[in-house]
Amino acid sequence: MAQVTLRKVVKKYDDTLAVRGIDLDIADKEFVVLVGPSGCGKSTTLRMIAGLEDISDGDIMIGGDVINDVPPKDRDIAMVFQNYALYPHMTVAENMSFGLRLKRYPKAEIKSRVDEAARMLDIVELVDRKPKQLSGGQRQRVAMGRAIVRNPKVFLFDEPLSNLDAKLRVQMRIEIKKVHQKVRTTTVYVTHDQVEAMTLADRVVVMNHGRIEQIGTPNELYHKPATKFVASFIGSPAMNFIPCRLEEIAGKLHVRLTDRIVFPLPPARAARYQNVPRSDKLLLGLRPEHITEAKQHAEAGVETFDTVLDVTEPMGMETLIYFTMEGTQVCGRVNPNAGAQDGGPLRLAVDLNNMHLLNEASGAVL
Repeated sequence: MAQVTLRKVVKKYDDTLAVRGIDLDIADKEFVVLVGPSGCGKSTTLRMIAGLEDISDGDIMIGGDVINDVPPKDRDIAMVFQNYALYPHMTVAENMSFGLRLKRYPKAEIKSRVDEAARMLDIVELVDRKPKQLSGGQRQRVAMGRAIVRNPKVFLFDEPLSNLDAKLRVQMRIEIKKVHQKVRTTTVYVTHDQVEAMTLADRVVVMNHGRIEQIGTPNELYHKPATKFVASFIGSPAMNFIPCRLEEIAGKLHVRLTDRIVFPLPPARAARYQNVPRSDKLLLGLRPEHITEAKQHAEAGVETFDTVLDVTEPMGMETLIYFTMEGTQVCGRVNPNAGAQDGGPLRLAVDLNNMHLLNEASGAVL
């Protein structure tokens, strides 16, 4: 069993805290993605698991054994780097088998493992080529193959797709997911790309300023973010945050956005926010897909209003619209045939069944 456990792990560079006492449990065979902006501590955390960075404090365990002082070569892990790290003078097969040859595996077993990995990654016809004869995507496959042949307890991926173009990134995401379905090895994957995190992970760990903001499945993070940071980082385009306040009107709870725009809250939401102080400065969080063109027959909890659009972005299957509300730019998604035009008026609907209310000062989702 190859569970990976971090207990109060700290990394300090002189007076700078890069990782601030994080706790994390990764189950055997789980695919966990560490995601966050540059400088959030995700790569440092991965390098500490790999043994490439010393731990300032805390414990890291693999399979229940503390590995703080175990050298990288003895941790039974395999790492795929951002820059591939292939030997230019070796063939694909030699690159993939290098670690096994160092450990003096029998030649027959080495060939068997390399052949199996090459078949799995669809690079059988490339095994005799040198890295300079390969495309970026092919080199990445070779780097993955080198990790697979070792049959390690844990795979570590450090932003492996960041050097690839957009189309190839999508293709390689699919390849990595297929590989994990075949080789059910515990995997820790680092990226700054939230789309990669959402599409690949069993669970996502969102990091910020050396701390873990939230851990959850992609759906949990998207639909139930715990903080403003998570709500804004996960999802593209990002969640809208509109200044608002709660009001009691005719015995019912309403959310007021402007002098003329005030919406009654659906019963479930009203019950949830009943005890929120009316004096608190709040933000209404709405995903762009919950701001759409008004339909003829509105559903319960869906409220309409009129606005003038600033900019539209036709995307083919949908049109992104942008308008301003009390100085805040708001993004919505409408049907391409909704009649959205730059500078034109449009009647919109907001789905308050999917709203979030945040404390403006703390950033916490209420």
